[in-house]
Amino acid sequence: MSGCVIQPNGHAELYVPTIALAPAVEVAPPTVVVAPPGVVVEPVMVPEAYAWDGVEYVGVVGDQYLYLGPGDVWLVAGPDRLARFHGWERGHADWRGHATRNDRFRKDARGHVQPRRDDKKR
Repeated sequence: MSGCVIQPNGHAELYVPTIALAPAVEVAPPTVVVAPPGVVVEPVMVPEAYAWDGVEYVGVVGDQYLYLGPGDVWLVAGPDRLARFHGWERGHADWRGHATRNDRFRKDARGHVQPRRDDKKR
């Protein structure tokens, strides 16, 4: 409320309340995360079929070989796994024809469940 206020000394003064303003809020720009040079970000990959090579499940997406890792996620096969698998593959050249359709292990390297490519078309 505003108005006239009589002070103890008898003088009249005009009273105008001040409005307290909330402190300004600074909004930071969104953080952009960029992988440093040399860091490879793996694409989302889950094979449509896989085979048991006597040690672990192996599948292929394009020209990339994957193995089923801990937590039932597909991980890129490193040089040691790839060499072992290619050794097994020499004795099982028809493995792709006998591969198991992958309906069970659908998690990518980030742990996200990926639908089958033929299911995405529906």
